[in-house]
This record gives sequence, structure tokens and C-alpha cells, in this order.
Amino acid sequence: MLNAQESCNYHSIFASDAPLLDVRAPVEFAKGAFPGSFNIPLLDDNARQLVGVEYKAAGQQRAIELGAKLLAEEAREKLVQRWLAFSTAHPEGYLYCFRGGLRSRITQQWLRDAGCEYRLVSGGYKAMRQYLIQSLANHCSKLPLCLIGGRTGTGKTRLLNKLPNAVDLEGLAKHRGSSFGRMVVKQPSNIDFENAIAIEFIKQALEPRKQVFLEDEARMIGSACIPEPLRNQTLLSPVAILETPLETRVGYAVEDYVVDLLQRYQQHHGAERGFALFADYHRESLGRVQKRFGGVRYKNALDLLNCALKQHESNGELALYHAFIETILTDYYDPMYDYQMKKKQGRVVFTGNADALLSWCLQAENLTAPI
Repeated sequence: MLNAQESCNYHSIFASDAPLLDVRAPVEFAKGAFPGSFNIPLLDDNARQLVGVEYKAAGQQRAIELGAKLLAEEAREKLVQRWLAFSTAHPEGYLYCFRGGLRSRITQQWLRDAGCEYRLVSGGYKAMRQYLIQSLANHCSKLPLCLIGGRTGTGKTRLLNKLPNAVDLEGLAKHRGSSFGRMVVKQPSNIDFENAIAIEFIKQALEPRKQVFLEDEARMIGSACIPEPLRNQTLLSPVAILETPLETRVGYAVEDYVVDLLQRYQQHHGAERGFALFADYHRESLGRVQKRFGGVRYKNALDLLNCALKQHESNGELALYHAFIETILTDYYDPMYDYQMKKKQGRVVFTGNADALLSWCLQAENLTAPI
């Protein structure tokens, strides 16, 4: 039976973006966590392993005694102060361990001893994770999905960001989806990516939706894999195509892959080092498509890229990127898009420019089949 300081209302927790204090060991947190959760572990990785061995060998009480011995009084006080700081900053939050057992209850008791009542999640991470897996499968089969397709650089993410009923998979994956789409920050694990998608779908289901829009993605977004229930549903969903002139596509690419990306690198690494890493990133990205691109076109593109990088570094001029980007779009991405679109023609429900497609999306009826 749950007490007043315990909750198993996982839907409410995720729908409200409740702050979460994760007291599992760092190694557990790294394998899988929830968006917005904060890891302040009761035991570090080594101590957790030792306590686990003792638990299996001698039982719970001996494991508790060993844990207390490993966590000296001074270390315990510092730990409680960190938990108190979190609970003060996030009084609406919850704490949890892996199963909602000993670690979370010890944490809750130590906080109570320090004068703070803080709620824990019954069942812990394991129960919440299972809830999200089932929730994602249910929502994928019930929510009316529509894909936004179009050639690389047409501004699909820009359009999605204007819609209240959209899920930005690339944003959740921290990757722009193309061979040149890697970001400065590390991508989430597949478990973290799946958790984030499931939570977004929970939020979308809070209101009756005529349509939930997603970008038409491949199975992989960088290293992040689209969860199977969602992937299966997208293969059956209607597709709306965004058409954008080549000149505009090139301009978007300069904004995203040059201006924005360089700024991110320099924020992380400083001006000089950031530019060097930015240049290496583009050369490496081009190298990854060399085989499919073809030797002659690859060499031409590399020459264009090197000239653009040199001019950019010397005087900040971006104009030479246009020729490089145009050849990548027209000679590499567009032929792949044309091939893939042959398989989707029967699912296309709308084609238009950004204004027309935005208007259509905002008015779209509940599409269950192509019209």
C-alpha cells in the first residue's frame, strides 16, 4: 500500500515534466535515464558493486551495514546536503532508485531526518521504463501520424517547430539526420532516445489531435535508432511533401551546417580550436560518403569545401560554401531522395511550399489513409 510520500502515477510524472532525483549509481544512469532527471547517487559504482556482492552472499542486513561503513559520516552529510539542495529547488519532484526499494527509501529517510519530506516513485526506474515502453507502443497505434517529407535542406524541422502538434525526432536524437548531421554534443543512448519519444507522445495524447506530425526519417538518426513500434507505424503513415527552391535550400544549409554549427563548436572549444574541429567535421562527413558519391565528384566537392573553409577562416566570407553545398544536394542527396520517393508515392497526401504546407498542417483533418 502506498503512503502519502510515494507515487506510482507515472503518466502524471512524465506528462508534467516532474523533476526527478535519480539515486542509482552513475553506471546505471549512463545506461538509461529520463529527460530532466538528475543523478545524485547514494553509492558510487564501486560501492554499489561491493554492496551487491554482500547482499547476495549474506543478505540485506549485512549489505546495509556494509553500505553504511562505505559511506562515512562526513560523506553522508555532504550527500544529504546535495539532495536537500535538489529538493529545495524542485519541491514538486520525486526520487527513485532502480526498483523503488532500499536505496530510494534510505534516501527518503535521510532527507526526512534532515527535515525534508520528499516523494519517491514506487517501482523505481524499472517500473517507469516499462510504463514508457508500453505507452509508446499504445500511442504509436492510436495517435494519427503524418510525416513531413521533402528533399534535404527544404526546412522540414523549421516547419515542424511552427506546429503545436509535432514531435522533433532529430531534436530528441541530437542529430540532423543526414551524413553531415552530427552535432557537437553526444547523442543519447537508444534507451534515452526511446524514453524521450515516449514522453513526447504522452504529451501529444493529452489533447485530441487531428494529426501528429513527424519528419520522414530513416531507421537511424545518426546512432539513434527509431523504436520499432514507431518505425512500423511510420511506414504506413501518410506523407506530406515540402517543396523548397534549391537556392533557399542552400541558404538553409549555410545557416544550419556552417553558421550555427561553427558557433556550437566555438562555444565548446574556443575560436581557433573550434574552427579546426568544425573544418575536420566537414571533411570527415564528406569522406564518409566518398564511395557512394564517386571519386571524381568527391574530389571536386572536397576542393570546393577546402576553398570555402580557407576563405571563411581568413575573412569570415561564406559565399564559397554555396557551390559546395549545391553539389552535395544535387549530386548526392537528391538522387537518393528520388529513389526513395518511388516507394512512397501511394502515401503522399499533399505537396506544396512552406506556406501552403503549414496552412494545410494547421487545418489537416484526421487522416487514416492517403486521399
